[in-house]
Amino acid sequence: MKLLLDENLSPRLLNRLGELFPGIAHVREVGLKQANDHSIWNWAEQNEFAIVTTDADFVGIFLQRGWPPKIIHLEQCDFPLRVIEEQLRRNAVRITEFEKENRGLLSIRF
Repeated sequence: MKLLLDENLSPRLLNRLGELFPGIAHVREVGLKQANDHSIWNWAEQNEFAIVTTDADFVGIFLQRGWPPKIIHLEQCDFPLRVIEEQLRRNAVRITEFEKENRGLLSIRF
């Protein structure tokens, strides 16, 4: 599954998680720096990426529009980069299996 990290996640995660999630990208590197949520949503849908975010607004858009794109919501995530990386690594299998599932929202709680 190709993952698009939202603005609220560090672009340093790209290097740290690239071996687990080939094709991982950050909104900054695809020309969406400071873009609104709907622009990010549309880009992810058109380019077949799942959005990884701590922003509950994406959950709201998902509830209105459905999917694609799929949303991976990191709930109540106000932690340093190291903790976010560890949580994503711990959930790598779950995230990979989510791609095959017939649902569009995966919540990961901290």
